[in-house]
Amino acid sequence: MRSTQIHILKDIAKFKNQLLIWAQQYDDVVWLDSNNYEQKFTNYDAVLAVDAFTGIQTDFVDGFEKLKEFQTSVKDWVFGYLTYDLKNDTEALKSKNHDGLDFPDLYFFQPKKIFLLKDDTVEIHYLNCVDDELEEDVRCLLENKECCTDHKQSTCGDVKIKLRIHKDEYFGKVNKILEHIHRGDIYEVNFCQEFYAENTCIHPLETYQNLNNISNPPFASFVKLYDKYVLCASPERYLKKEAETIISQPIKGTSKRSNNPEEDAQLKMALASDEKERSENIMIVDLVRNDLSKTALKGSVKVEELCKIYTFDQVHQMISTVTSKVSPETHPVDIIKTTFPMGSMTGAPKISAMHIIEDLEETKRGVYSGAIGYFTPNGDFDFNVVIRSILYNASKQYISYSVGGAITAKSDPLKEYEECLVKAKAMREVLEN
Repeated sequence: MRSTQIHILKDIAKFKNQLLIWAQQYDDVVWLDSNNYEQKFTNYDAVLAVDAFTGIQTDFVDGFEKLKEFQTSVKDWVFGYLTYDLKNDTEALKSKNHDGLDFPDLYFFQPKKIFLLKDDTVEIHYLNCVDDELEEDVRCLLENKECCTDHKQSTCGDVKIKLRIHKDEYFGKVNKILEHIHRGDIYEVNFCQEFYAENTCIHPLETYQNLNNISNPPFASFVKLYDKYVLCASPERYLKKEAETIISQPIKGTSKRSNNPEEDAQLKMALASDEKERSENIMIVDLVRNDLSKTALKGSVKVEELCKIYTFDQVHQMISTVTSKVSPETHPVDIIKTTFPMGSMTGAPKISAMHIIEDLEETKRGVYSGAIGYFTPNGDFDFNVVIRSILYNASKQYISYSVGGAITAKSDPLKEYEECLVKAKAMREVLEN
């Protein structure tokens, strides 16, 4: 059981900042922030979960079954992440590529302390075992006490980013993918490359805040699991369950922004009418419809929006919205399992695309192109797609970010490479100042 308090906030931005600093004292932290982006399917503006009461960390073997058991037994809020490599749990696939990060394949915890922010209010839920700390925590957060001071210990040097795949090698790999497409093995594949730095430290919270300030995305998140961090500026929702409704919002199609309003409007219009980008998006919409149909009530899968252009601080994106209805008997974890990994990060047909990804990419994806989110006590959930993100293992002093793009029959390797650099820009700016 949980004790609950509701408070009206005078200065939301200041409170959010204090809350994040205060959270750093805990080993288990999940912060989710919509950055006040106007969207149709939002429950909260921001959510913080800290301090594990119970939890699960596992590799991919029976990963979804273990999550199902955990979520069913806890029947409470649970927060965490799913890595891309859980594909090996659902299909006969493997992940043998280089892994500099060493994150668990699946990690969820039942937090002792939860903060739900909406408009000018914060709703606080503490498990009864820690409700004697509630008053003091609230006082500290609302009165900006010493407990909300950011204690930076070390100074970190310059970050030197290296490429896991160099430009000529990238072109060679894209040409191999195009051969697969022309042979009919696949129509589309999301091909990713890693940028990394070794023997380097960063201040995770400061880095996250800088990344978030550049992008202001609707699915930002900060995850801390002891010495492992995900600093995520994602614009994409993977999957949401609200009662019997399931919502998926795949992104396919990216265009840069311009400071000149007229040119920016032209870039937006060009993206909306770009045949290659539209065909990429429509292929993934078909894949998502197929994935959702596995748990959907008959005839309930609908495309609510097709190839709609959304504008973010860094880029314009083409987003579609697909919904379905499920039976109340359907377990929430099964809905995720039958759609995972998300189509926007794999390709079509999905299993063939994942084999080719494993063959041609150089890095184990891990949390990148996985999902971060939560389950509510009644079995609803909301998860993002982990893109535009920096992953950091503080003990190994290893920093990583990956970017990718959809390769189709109409792809030009040079343009694909340039699109990757557009997507990588915010992460690189933040890390290299």
